[in-house]
Amino acid sequence: MTKTRASSSSGSKKAASSGGAAPVLGARSLNRATLERQLLLRRSADLSVKDAVAHLLGLQAQNVKPPYYALAARLEDFDPLELSALMEAREAVRIVTMRSTIHLHTAEDALALRPMMQPALEREMATVFRRGLVGVDLEELAVLAREAVEAEPRTMKQLREVLLVRWPDADPQSLAVAARCVLPLVQVTPRGLWRRSGQVALTTLEHWLGGGAGERRTVPGGASGPTVDATVLRYLAAFGPASVKDMQTWARLTRLREVFERLRPELRTFRDENGVELFDLPDAPRPDADTPAPPRFLPEYDNLLLSHADRARVVPAEYKGRTWKGNFAYCVFLLDGFLGGVWRLEEDAKGGAAVLTIEPFGRVSRSEREELVGEGERMLGLLGAAGSSSCDIRFGAVL
Repeated sequence: MTKTRASSSSGSKKAASSGGAAPVLGARSLNRATLERQLLLRRSADLSVKDAVAHLLGLQAQNVKPPYYALAARLEDFDPLELSALMEAREAVRIVTMRSTIHLHTAEDALALRPMMQPALEREMATVFRRGLVGVDLEELAVLAREAVEAEPRTMKQLREVLLVRWPDADPQSLAVAARCVLPLVQVTPRGLWRRSGQVALTTLEHWLGGGAGERRTVPGGASGPTVDATVLRYLAAFGPASVKDMQTWARLTRLREVFERLRPELRTFRDENGVELFDLPDAPRPDADTPAPPRFLPEYDNLLLSHADRARVVPAEYKGRTWKGNFAYCVFLLDGFLGGVWRLEEDAKGGAAVLTIEPFGRVSRSEREELVGEGERMLGLLGAAGSSSCDIRFGAVL
């Protein structure tokens, strides 16, 4: 990714107090810096698909299509079959990591990040699912679940059935979730492949990667030591400038303040307009606040919207909460770098017309509509219109 010269104009200004106070970054400066790190200010023409997944520290993959839409917005000539090929070659995997949700990671990152997220997964078990696990020995559960999924990949239903034999009085859902928490379980292919179908079937990360991968590359877990230090630096490269609380929101880990303090000599510090201290890599790009930001179509659950405690750098206050309905999240688009509305793509399974519906939250100018249509046409050309006889782009209601 090409770096942009840092600027102190517009949204970046010196704090009013004397004594060399940290520069203040306004919302637009934070927005442009984050978009640049996220490959959304300018698409990358140089990064491979694998390198982009690694740079972004994984992609939200609760559903099958989001990683493909996420990369289509970020890479100049993205081919969805390249991402599928990585998964088929087991160089990328779908696994529970940050915020206890499914992410698509490179195999190397899955091995490194999954142990680091273990404390958050254990808290989930101890709080949300503890009542359903009364009398369950988690060490024994891990042994039984590992034997089952390494004998052959199992669906969650099949895994529940195996564990219920040993603990018939336990809550079935809690047993399956506990297995997912105590073991690094990956979703095996064909699940996740482009234009392919497959139910969720699980095996262990080490077994899926094979060849003693776990012994060679697995690192100690927990929020301490060199692995978390390196991850803080990578988080800042992909999401910075950011506060300690921002990274804790991204990872759902606690007690990261000591890690940032340990790294402070290597970092630059800023303040946001509320006085919150922000950390950043010294040479990271911080574009001018007035840098143009083209529209971008993003999938539901995109990490751009979920990886900061204060989402004001992307989500205007008046649009907060408008991309969710219950447990359902809508696909979103950016306009001038900020959340601008939602979109939906409807495809005809029989090869009929594909319809992209765009719903802006506010008023958009004619030129903005034209830019959105152009970006939509590009996305459909890469992904959405495959197998469709035609494409129709409309402005209308999605919510």
